[in-house]
Amino acid sequence: MSNRLQDFSLDAFSLKGKVAIVTGANQGLGMAYAVAFAKAGADLYIPHLTDDVSEVKELIEATGQKVAFIQGDLTDKSYIQRVVEGCIEQYGKIDILVNNAGVGIFGDFLDYSDQAWEKVMDINLNAVYYLSHLVVQEMAKQRSGKIINIASALAFTADKNCPPYTTSKHAIVGLTKVFANEAGQYNIQTNAIAPGFLETEMTKTLTDNKDYFNKINDRIPVGRWGSGADLMGTAVFLASSASNYINGWTINVDGGFATTL
Repeated sequence: MSNRLQDFSLDAFSLKGKVAIVTGANQGLGMAYAVAFAKAGADLYIPHLTDDVSEVKELIEATGQKVAFIQGDLTDKSYIQRVVEGCIEQYGKIDILVNNAGVGIFGDFLDYSDQAWEKVMDINLNAVYYLSHLVVQEMAKQRSGKIINIASALAFTADKNCPPYTTSKHAIVGLTKVFANEAGQYNIQTNAIAPGFLETEMTKTLTDNKDYFNKINDRIPVGRWGSGADLMGTAVFLASSASNYINGWTINVDGGFATTL
């Protein structure tokens, strides 16, 4: 026992020599995960839908790490296949997968369309399963890997006017447990991060509503909405060997929001 304690090093938190896929990392919270990984020593492979990759490219290359991109739609299974094949061709392996890409379509429940339901579920849940399933097959060959799914504060409660988003994020918690159970035997750990209320471009309409902003802010014990930077340390921890015995869990990064009434 004492030898194992002496062997511990902060190098356990390093991602040096690792390769990470982070979906949708050319913007928003995905960019925070990707930059955090690069700062910890990983090279990045970024599937993205929107065109502009200049900011994340500059931030990652400034760390001295490599980054490559592949544009497409994660609801297209042939694109998902190309993502996995492209990363293997570029880097020879996949050590880390972050299923960050997601979408929310809001609308009145009674009038909510089937098309909107299907679009949200396809990207937030189905694409996560299909991509993770292919990546696990590659990770199993090397008998190591880390999968990090992105849940939400709405993985544990519900809000009005976003039925598929709430449902998909609840499902992500279950899917995380399924992959932890199935892939753990191959030394692959699957966990999730549940971000709380964050000030981002996507939430600008919420933060601009002062009544809503203050209602949420008053419920957060640390007294502020979060930012992408607040997620970076947790992501690196779950991607590193320091978390090798954590498998199947969802970590709330929410300032304590989920602890309050």
